[in-house]
Amino acid sequence: MTREWNGKRYHSLNYFLREKFGEKVFKISLDGGFSCPNRDGTISEGGCLFCNERGSGDFAGDRDFSISRQFEDIKTMMAKKWKTGKYIAYFQAYTNTYATVDILKEKYEEALMEEGVVALAIATRPDCLGEDVLDLIEEISKKHYVWVELGLQTSNEDVARKINRGYKLPVFEEAIQSLKKRNIDFVVHSILGLPGEKKEDMLKTIDYIAHSGAQGVKFHLLHLMKNTPLVKLYERGELEFLSQEEYIELLCKSVEMLPENMVIHRLTGDAPRELLIGPMWSLKKWQVLNAIDKAMVDNDVYQGKNFR
Repeated sequence: MTREWNGKRYHSLNYFLREKFGEKVFKISLDGGFSCPNRDGTISEGGCLFCNERGSGDFAGDRDFSISRQFEDIKTMMAKKWKTGKYIAYFQAYTNTYATVDILKEKYEEALMEEGVVALAIATRPDCLGEDVLDLIEEISKKHYVWVELGLQTSNEDVARKINRGYKLPVFEEAIQSLKKRNIDFVVHSILGLPGEKKEDMLKTIDYIAHSGAQGVKFHLLHLMKNTPLVKLYERGELEFLSQEEYIELLCKSVEMLPENMVIHRLTGDAPRELLIGPMWSLKKWQVLNAIDKAMVDNDVYQGKNFR
């Protein structure tokens, strides 16, 4: 029997948030001014091959401003589109647990004090979740809804090395066990189309995420952006873009493999037009999302259909 979530064939973040908070909830993407151990020389200086100069925070606030100022600027901009709603303070750029606990506490609390904030989302690396950081997040989670986002991207160790992820799978395993032990929700990022990765490998990653105990998942299409280390691979002919049709087919198979209670935070990402080298079809995000919805209906795809 086909399952739907308010007309969608997958358990969307919008559905989850409306059920939880009873109204529209928006993300306010913030730049906490942090760095990353995969960029500052602690692990590596290159960062993940796909990551650009803004540390995947292209749509976050300006790090030259305070958290409060960033929040107000983005809230004002979003009010043009949606007049009412609550907010998630989303620390998106770089590694948002990569600082002393005192600094983290100050930044998180500054965001949580903003009027209308109902949740805190923290994007980070699994190798930057020390006990003191986990203690802080657990403490906050007793008063506010919190989730932690982890960039797994792939469960294939060879591909992980190729993209310079900077940690091995057991590090991810240890991090998610620590989060589960403290009842902190976590969301896992997966990228489809990584260099050297076959479609079977991508689906193995999805199966791994499906059984990880994650509360949510974010699907990304690999974007090639200017001034990233990935450009060199592309110039050497070691990177081929997925077509829109290939991506949608992979995505539909992935959605069917997930348990019904796992929240899909994103079906595809987008990149700034001025930085994108390819695939260019991804710029038409709403067309892509509509095509995904249509493919799900046409092929009777729905979340949980093939979850085992």
